[in-house]
Order: sequence, then C-alpha cells, then structure tokens
Amino acid sequence: MASKDYILQNQEKFLSELLDLLRIPSVSADPKFKEDVFKAAQFVKESLIKAGADQVEICETPGYPVVYGEKIIDPALPTVLVYGHYDVQPADPYELWDSAPFEPVIKPTELHPEGAIFARGSADDKGQFYMHVKAFETMMAENELACNVKFMIEGEEEVGSDNLENFIKENKEKLKADVVLISDTSMISLDTPSVTVGLRGLAYMQVEVTGPNRDLHSGTYGGAVANPINILCKMIAQLQDEDKKITIPGFYDKVEELSADYRKKLNEAPFDLNDYKKKLDIKEVEGEAGYTTIERTGIRPTLDVNGIWGGYTGEGAKTVLPSKAYAKISMRLVPNQNHHEIAELFQKHFESIAPDSVKVKVIPHHGGKPAVVPTSSVGYKAAVEAIQEVFGQKAIPTREGGSVPITSLFQEELGLDPILLGFGLDTDAIHSPNEHYGVKNYLLGIETIVAFYRAFRKLSGK
Repeated sequence: MASKDYILQNQEKFLSELLDLLRIPSVSADPKFKEDVFKAAQFVKESLIKAGADQVEICETPGYPVVYGEKIIDPALPTVLVYGHYDVQPADPYELWDSAPFEPVIKPTELHPEGAIFARGSADDKGQFYMHVKAFETMMAENELACNVKFMIEGEEEVGSDNLENFIKENKEKLKADVVLISDTSMISLDTPSVTVGLRGLAYMQVEVTGPNRDLHSGTYGGAVANPINILCKMIAQLQDEDKKITIPGFYDKVEELSADYRKKLNEAPFDLNDYKKKLDIKEVEGEAGYTTIERTGIRPTLDVNGIWGGYTGEGAKTVLPSKAYAKISMRLVPNQNHHEIAELFQKHFESIAPDSVKVKVIPHHGGKPAVVPTSSVGYKAAVEAIQEVFGQKAIPTREGGSVPITSLFQEELGLDPILLGFGLDTDAIHSPNEHYGVKNYLLGIETIVAFYRAFRKLSGK
C-alpha cells in the first residue's frame, strides 16, 4: 500500500524527529526541568500541525499542559482518540547510563540487531506516542485517513496525571470518540505480538522516620538512642511475610481471585523462565508463593521499596547516628482495589508498627486505578486484525504489570475502553538506566497504527 511506501521513504526523517524530541529533558517530577517540559509540549504542538492536524492547542492545567489536536474528515465516520504523554521519568543515576540519557544514540543489541534508540523516554512514552503522529502524517500525505482522529498528549503521566481527570470532565464533548488508542505498553516480542488487556493500579507513598532531634555521634549515642535507618528497615521488613504476602490488614479484601481456567490460559503465553533469569542476571526469581512469574507481574498486587535514604552517604566514613530516614514505597494494585483505600490502609498500618522510640510520617503521592479491557470490542478486534496484517500473526491478549492511570478514567468518564496497542518490549529498561526502543518496533508500530484505522472503520460498519 502507498502508506507502507511512505513510511519506508520517510523512515530517516521519522527517526530524526523522534531523536529531536528525546533531546528535550521533559522530566515532570523534577522542578528544575520545568522549562523543558513546556518545551516538549510546544514540540508536540508543532509536530501535530506539520502532520496536518487542525485546532491544535496547548491547553493549560494547574500543572503541565495537555496538547490537543484533531482532524475531522467526516462526522459520520468513527473517531479515534489518541492518548500519550510527553513527560519522562528522571534519568538518575546518570553514571549508570552507557550514553547520555538526553543525547540519543542508535546502536544494535541482541534483541534489536537493526538498532535501538537509547535515551530516556524512547520507549516510555515519546517513541510510542510519536508513532501515532507519524502514522497520522502518513495517512494524511497518502490521502488514506480512514477515521476522524483526536490527539490528547499530556505532560504529567509520570507524576500521576493529577490534572487530567478535571481536563476530561471539562472537555467531554471535545474528547467524544468511538475508541481510545494508547501505545504505552509492551508486547511479548516481535515474533509473538500481543495486545495488553489488563493493567495494574498504583498507590505511591513516601515515609519519614524521625528519631532524635539532630544527627548524633554514633559512638556517644549508639546503642542508647533509636537509629531511624535501622528502625525503618525493620518496619519495611514487616510489610511482607515469608511467603511474600503483604501483611497490611485488609489489603487483600477486594483482590480479584481469578479462576483456575483463566490462570491456565494466562500462562499459555510464551515465557522462558531460564531466559528471563539470564537476561536479568539473577539465579532465582522471587515473589508471592503459589503464583507463577506471569501471574505475579500481571494479576497479583505487590509492594516494593523504590528508594531508601538517610544519614551519611558521601565518600569515606562519618560516624553518625542520623536523625531521619526516608523511603519511597509503591504498591501495584489489581481490579477492585482502590488506591485511596489502600493508601489509608498502608498509612494506618505503618504508623501502628512504629516503636515509641521514633515518630513516623506517611505522605501519599500519586495513584491510579487498575483496569481490564474486554476482548469483545470492535477496537480490540481491529487491533488484532491490524497486527495480523503487519506481523502475519494473531495477537495474544496479555495482562501487564505496569500502570497507566488514565485507562480507568477513560472508561469511567468517557465510557470508552482503551485499546492498549504497545510496541515496546519488557527488556527496554523503561524507568531504568539505558532505556531503549527498537527502530524496527518504532517503524512497525507506525505501520500497524495505519492498519488499525482501516480495520476500525471497516469493523465499525461506517
């Protein structure tokens, strides 16, 4: 088809533009990158205009803006609402990157012999949402746009999308569509394509443990005054039992218990445990007893410490008994669990297990609801048909362990089930040093999105 030829002829341009976007350090979590986040929003706006979108605007919020654009070719045709985010995770620790995180380089890897783009945000989510912009450009250039399209690209996904709910509630008519298309997830592999049908929710907390009113000499006071770091470590250790089950009272009360048949089908997805361990350079996996690795990362809730600090961490030695210790803790949630309720349960329990020798402060950060997408929808069937056309294989439905807070919001506020058409791989090191995204994944993603529009229009009967 003409669209495939256009993608082939313009692949260098498509890559060059993405690299320019990746050079913008749009880290929403760190205020020092504030100007860069706004710069990324402007880049997205200009890209949509160049691709052929109308009504393109940067919509202000109390935080970072939402970039909106649309192309309505015929109100009688189905409308696709594209969601993505231009903000990225912090790149720290920089010293663990093989190349500068905001100076993208393309180099081959074992899984990407044709080359992978190494940069923060390459897979999450700049490389993936930008596929939609380039797919749109392709369809416009070749006069093959099969559906109306609306773009909503935000800048706060990595900090919880706090302002997106109000934006959606205030703009329901503007955002009215027949399906939401999101590329912010992964597939099993290029040889085994898949479509994500379930995402976990998230409750994110910061805890602070305070002992004495100042740092103390560890020789003079050690053994007589509580050490907040020691106490914090003990408290964290109490949050899970020997079977890696979370010990917070009430935590599992609303957890969805899936049937043996469903769990069996879930485990039919291709998965090599030995290869999994080899790629992570670990001798053994670990997790909740009674569940496989696929189940632990897809259908079970978790609790993990994402960071812990306190005391002296500089060069050499300093014999100090610290006044404070801190940790960041995230809990991945499954259907029926409410992140607000879980945050309250966590706070109550964490405070209850603190000894009288310290004071504890729990600060809830952001959260999001879990979501499950039905495989009976026209959108899902269109995604499967598009993958069949481009990859030559039928897509496998999978549940993914990550969280996209907006997913359940689309279901609740717009009455739409998002189609999670992601092209990343689990090995792309998102949120980690050396994040990367395959060049082939990027280009095949553009081609598949074009095919989705054709399939969605056909299956919609419009």
